[in-house]
Amino acid sequence: MRHIICQSFVSLDGVINHMDRWHFDYTDAEAEAIALEQLRASAGLLMGRGTYEVYAATWPGRTGTYPELINRLPKYVVSSTLGEATWNNTRIISAAPAQAIRALKEEDGPQLLMHGYGPLAKMLLAEGLLDELQLWVHPVLAGVGSGDDLLLREGLNRVLRFEQARPLASGVVILAYRNPESERGG
Repeated sequence: MRHIICQSFVSLDGVINHMDRWHFDYTDAEAEAIALEQLRASAGLLMGRGTYEVYAATWPGRTGTYPELINRLPKYVVSSTLGEATWNNTRIISAAPAQAIRALKEEDGPQLLMHGYGPLAKMLLAEGLLDELQLWVHPVLAGVGSGDDLLLREGLNRVLRFEQARPLASGVVILAYRNPESERGG
């Protein structure tokens, strides 16, 4: 059975968006190596429409090890509004996303990786389908954002099991948490 791992950048004040304001000062060779390691361990990328649109506009035009790998991997996009996938090797999941993702999880093989903690990740966590949440906590108060820009979602209450803390030289700390609900099948 595959696991779904969601990896997301977050500021100390819980902001997951507006990364142009707080994230890019913390990208370095160490973070890039970890991101590449995670991508290499994955059978594909699972994403919502917003992440897909940003990635499909960014990665196909880039060269190097990471872009070549991310462009080659299978991509699964959950969206009821995306009409067509222009990025190679992309499948749109438009109906019954929880059921479709449950079927993807039941396949044998490496993990599926998600980048970002948006509506899709929150839905998967609520449904018991997200296996691990990795928060790359940045040592900065972003001071921007509200609603969907924040880590929290009202009504989503889950107890996660701490797995690991990995401090990086930049001051970012990667916190990994397992979701016991996913071990019970949701």
